[in-house]
Amino acid sequence: MGVVNAERIKLTSTRSPWWCTVGIIALGLGLAAVIGLSAKASYNAFVDDVAKGEKPDFEPFLPTLADAVGGVSGFGVLILMILAALAVTSEYRFGIIRTTFQAVPKRDSVLITKAGLIGGFGALLTFVLTFGAYAIAKATAGADAGAALKLSGGEAWRAIYGVPIYAFLCVVLAVAVGTLLRQSAGAIALLLLWPLLIENLFGLFGRFGENIKPFLPFMNANNFLGAPQGVDFHWGPWGSLAYFAAFAAVVFGFALFTVNRRDA
Repeated sequence: MGVVNAERIKLTSTRSPWWCTVGIIALGLGLAAVIGLSAKASYNAFVDDVAKGEKPDFEPFLPTLADAVGGVSGFGVLILMILAALAVTSEYRFGIIRTTFQAVPKRDSVLITKAGLIGGFGALLTFVLTFGAYAIAKATAGADAGAALKLSGGEAWRAIYGVPIYAFLCVVLAVAVGTLLRQSAGAIALLLLWPLLIENLFGLFGRFGENIKPFLPFMNANNFLGAPQGVDFHWGPWGSLAYFAAFAAVVFGFALFTVNRRDA
């Protein structure tokens, strides 16, 4: 309990968690509004062309729930990962980690507590924001453009409850990466470039890249969230979740192993 209280005080007594929370809320809800307004504009343009007797050269954008919560599951979770990584790397940077490990000789309990606290907070925050993003996207899109925004069916609900599960696992992964690299710049760069760039680069390698894509961790996470991105996976959404969870667990386990065997 003492470790939990100590880590809670560290998180709530600095400004960065609060600013990160504001950023997650702003991006999650703001992008939902943009998606809704874009869908409405696209649908109205399509209807106007039809009314004029012209054949539209485009299909209207009718967002799904996965699209509506994309700001939360995308940029919001990225900010959450940055926060989780900084919770570790900042202590290494300022030398606080030595004091922490002197007070808590069982080092792995510190990392587990960090991951649990930030992951639990992130899961709760993103769960609430997914409903907010859904409501805003549906309101701004209107009845016609927002016809696909319905909380019915397993796929639609998975887009809601899947985000907090994904957020929690990403926090675990980010704490592990921060522990292994111990440098803020390196950890943040890796956590941002990995899902945004590195995995997408495999598409440049032709058939070889296409065969590798089903085994990339963030590709599997996107498949679970309802955005398979044209990848031919060897398993369904829940298999992708299990794959991503196993990957995060392995990296976190390696971080626990490492932190107990090297100097702070």
